[in-house]
Amino acid sequence: MLVAESFVDPQLFRGTCYKASGWTLLGQTQGFKRSRQDYYVEHERPKQLWVRELRPGARTILRGRNLPAALKVQEAGLVPDCPQAPEQLEQMFRFFEGLRDWRRRRGDYSVACLVTVVVGAALCGVHRGQRDLAAFAAGLTPAQMRALRFPRHGNPRRYSVPKETTFFRLLSNLDNRALEQALLDWQNHVLGPPAAEDDQVSVDGKELLSSQGVEIVSAYAVKSGRWLGSERIAEGSNEIPAAQALLRRAPLEGKLVTLDALHTQTETARIIVQERGADYLMTVKGNQPGVAATVQGLYERSPRAFFYGTSGRAGPTL
Repeated sequence: MLVAESFVDPQLFRGTCYKASGWTLLGQTQGFKRSRQDYYVEHERPKQLWVRELRPGARTILRGRNLPAALKVQEAGLVPDCPQAPEQLEQMFRFFEGLRDWRRRRGDYSVACLVTVVVGAALCGVHRGQRDLAAFAAGLTPAQMRALRFPRHGNPRRYSVPKETTFFRLLSNLDNRALEQALLDWQNHVLGPPAAEDDQVSVDGKELLSSQGVEIVSAYAVKSGRWLGSERIAEGSNEIPAAQALLRRAPLEGKLVTLDALHTQTETARIIVQERGADYLMTVKGNQPGVAATVQGLYERSPRAFFYGTSGRAGPTL
């Protein structure tokens, strides 16, 4: 235990005994009571919040960005702090300055500012929506807020923090294609240009965590893990058209693209080879009898086409 806390109703008591025994008055609550989990009802009777250190230096420990191991367990479900230095956030900010603002009148927070907060939150594992994004933004240090051009209001002039509704409007209106290109440019700045030997690309679909069923198809470089783009799967559709749209813009020239059996389609193969100048490696399963029969017939007529030579040795490619 580091700190003890107690609440006092100022309409009934003054908290004199707490003050006399060395407790500190932090201020008043906002006047709400918990009605059920994560739901509060206003009761218009704010309470005084008194605290007292049970261990010397407790406030310094709790304010630190690196808590002791025993305390980190208590914060497992909390929104993490942003580890990026203000200079790093400012560099990220510059990469997103070119994103179009959909608003007719610019608000207090630029699109670049909000996108930088979202990217920084994603890097920390924040993925549960606009509420956690607002909490993450509120946890930034004054230096980080200054680097992101947060506005200052009030007296004394303090940085204003974007609310949940601000992030909701951002996520609902942002141009996905422009954001993807800005993220790829920033990735290349951080990681450097792709290596020539990083010549294998994997395309796969996943359901986004905490997204209420939203699915996307993404392309990644196999050796380096570098992200190459994503495409949302339309509601009521499947991965095939989304993957084809992604393949038409992802950097594939001269690379080997691997996909699972769902994408063993003539049009997908044509896009990879004829439009993008790449090769493919696709899987054929038993539930694709027509494709399996075609492959079997090709193998029987020209078995050597299904092998490659390496240092005088041959090995199967399927």
